[in-house]
Amino acid sequence: MPRSRINGNFIDKTFSIVANILLRIIPTTSGEREAFTYYRDGMSAQSEGNYAEALQNYYEATRLEIDPYDRSYILYNIGLIHTSNGEHTKALEYYFRALERNPFLPQAFNNMAVICHYRGEQAIRQGDSEIAEAWSDQAAEYWKQAISLTPGNYIEAHNWLKVTGRFE
Repeated sequence: MPRSRINGNFIDKTFSIVANILLRIIPTTSGEREAFTYYRDGMSAQSEGNYAEALQNYYEATRLEIDPYDRSYILYNIGLIHTSNGEHTKALEYYFRALERNPFLPQAFNNMAVICHYRGEQAIRQGDSEIAEAWSDQAAEYWKQAISLTPGNYIEAHNWLKVTGRFE
C-alpha cells in the first residue's frame, strides 16, 4: 500500500487529496502519476526521518520522471538526505545534478555553500589555512548565487560575505 494512503498526518492527507484531484484534472501520463506518487511517498518518509525508505522512493521517482524541472526537486531532496547523513560528497553531487536541470534552485546553492563552509571550518581546525580559504571562497560563490536568485533571503550568508570581505 502506498505510504500516502497510510500516513496519519492531517497535512499530508490534505496534500495527498489535493494532489490526487489535480492529477485527475491535469492531463498526465500514467508514468508521470506514478513518479509523483513515489516522490510524494518519499517526501512523507523523509519528513518522518525514514531516510532509507525516502531514498528508495526518490530513486524510483527519478527512474520514472522525465520532466527536468520535476527531476530537479527529486534530486535536491536526495541531496538533503545525504546532507543529513553527513555524506557531503554525495550531497554535493545531487545538488549539482538538480541545478543542471533547474538552475533556479537557491536552496541547492545555499546547501552547497553550507557544506563548503563546513569543510572550510574543518580545514581551519586542522591547521590547513590554504584549503580553508579555498573552501570558503567556494562557499562564497554559492551563497552569491543563492542571494542573486532570492534577494533578501540568506541574511546570515550575506553578513558572512560582508564580514569576510567576499561581498561585491
